[in-house]
Amino acid sequence: MTATSEPRAQDPAVLRAAMVSELREDTIASEALAGAFSVVPRHLFAPGEPLEMVYDSDTALVTKTSSDGTALSSVSAAHIQAVMLEQAEIEPGMRVLEIGSGGYNAALIAELVGPDGSITSVDIDPEIVARARAFLRAAGYARVRVMQADAEYGVPSHAPYDRIIVTVGAWDIPPAWIDQLSTQGRIVVPLRFAGLTRCVAFDRAETGLVSRSYCLGGFVPMQGEGTFTATRVPIDGDATLRLDGPNPGFDVPALRKAIHGPRIERWSGAAFDLPDELELFVVTSAPQVPFLYASQRLVDQGVFTPAVTFGAAILLEGASFAYRTKRENENTGGWESGVFAYGPHAEAVAERYVELLRRWATEYRRRGTARIDYIPAAASGGTPTGWYAPKRHGVVAVSWP
Repeated sequence: MTATSEPRAQDPAVLRAAMVSELREDTIASEALAGAFSVVPRHLFAPGEPLEMVYDSDTALVTKTSSDGTALSSVSAAHIQAVMLEQAEIEPGMRVLEIGSGGYNAALIAELVGPDGSITSVDIDPEIVARARAFLRAAGYARVRVMQADAEYGVPSHAPYDRIIVTVGAWDIPPAWIDQLSTQGRIVVPLRFAGLTRCVAFDRAETGLVSRSYCLGGFVPMQGEGTFTATRVPIDGDATLRLDGPNPGFDVPALRKAIHGPRIERWSGAAFDLPDELELFVVTSAPQVPFLYASQRLVDQGVFTPAVTFGAAILLEGASFAYRTKRENENTGGWESGVFAYGPHAEAVAERYVELLRRWATEYRRRGTARIDYIPAAASGGTPTGWYAPKRHGVVAVSWP
């Protein structure tokens, strides 16, 4: 029997072409970006990984973990890389700073800026820096500059940058990034605020930065000076509240009693759609909206719906709270939004939540409605109106025009 060659389906070029075709359907509009994805050999940046996973557009490949299993570095899913690079609108000849090295994204950027542009990629981890350099050389992108440094301070030696692309989750925007940005520059960053993360493309504005676009996205957290840890408030062994700010003094015993007491459900009569946009509206429509995480055991017991295993935004008043749910309803386009509420004032907190659901459905049910501003601490102008969250170096403000 003669040996047969590897099935053509395992040919990296074939898999890469299929990935690009898929990305063109729902993500990539730029021919230049499609061309970059078509020529950069993604598999060289994830040696040892199955090719079908490497070229699956929705799969992120973890390249380093901590002792407790936390992901420290990864090759992001091609889909989110494409989204962020579309947001960046990188042109030939630009100078780009990438924060968070892995190699593959830097190679894509190198294709976009061309021979007259430059790219500097920085990472705090010397092992990741060495890997990225080796992968880029092997793939033919040795001209990409990879440096070890704390991203909190940028890389001033090669500034100014026309684009700063951040590929790690950031809780704040350090002054160095803004200082090293060119006059018409743009920062694309997965920014955490109000307990969630959105990939925001920021352009310069009179008082700081203003969003040009934003989308859902998640990344490994930033290390070094920019490290941030969310506050966790255990309610019992099966339920925890998480929030970005300090614990305001939740009444834990009363909340524990509410969780294990009766609940009510109320329905909005409004469509459940675009859940990431709806969630952004909810968490920026109240001064503080913690997220409730609960065990599968409580779901199996019927205390909560499966949404809480991933984190559900809750409105909370003392010992009463409510979180969002949905049910089938043809009259609202397929699904209707509603809430489950617990505690002695369940009716009041449920009504507040339901009114938010109705307002979003009638006024903001579309992509990209919110305006996100970043106002550095050094900027003048006083306290922003509407919802805002203080940061170490400034303030994030969200408004709904």
